[in-house]
Amino acid sequence: MYKSFFKRAIDFIVSLAALIILSPILIFVTIGLYIANKGAGAFYCPERPGKNEKMFKLIKFKSMRDAFDGNGEKLPDAVRLTKIGKFIRLTSIDELPQLVNVLKGDMSFVGPRPLSATYLPFYNDEERRRHSVVPGITGWAQVNGRTNLEWDEKFALDLYYVDHVSLWLDLKILYMTVLNVVAHKDVGVASSGTHPFSEFRKAQWEAEKNKA
Repeated sequence: MYKSFFKRAIDFIVSLAALIILSPILIFVTIGLYIANKGAGAFYCPERPGKNEKMFKLIKFKSMRDAFDGNGEKLPDAVRLTKIGKFIRLTSIDELPQLVNVLKGDMSFVGPRPLSATYLPFYNDEERRRHSVVPGITGWAQVNGRTNLEWDEKFALDLYYVDHVSLWLDLKILYMTVLNVVAHKDVGVASSGTHPFSEFRKAQWEAEKNKA
């Protein structure tokens, strides 16, 4: 009953209340980012696969400015990160616009984090089960290592959540999320040399081929 009805009802009510209460902060940050990004916009809205792999636009504050080198390539993330962008990442304020996604039903407060759509062709059948539930702003993987986890570890934690969704687990994850945000735990900027999941999976496939 919780998974099929109450979870969505709680998401809707709490996200609506949070958007109203936090609206002054959201407006202030939007203006600050618009200025810091030199009019290039305050929001970053990549497409992400949601429940049953249905695509939606995830809404985040844009913490990095658009800056390119002489060849037209984007500069490293750490270089493009603005001062206000660094602050909103450190405090996780950059995630607040996702309250709109929660209100719409694209996301939940708790669930597997929605990853890039470019990774979809590389999932195996077991990993694909992470899309059998609504993705979340925070999740079991995020409170158990976040950026410090290997891909296999992330998926194992995501699937644990899929198989054990409950009000108690959601409350535990939210509580741990608050503690992590207050402690600024596992917050960082990925370097341009970090391999995406597709490269990780290709490396696994090559390793399996060499064994055969």
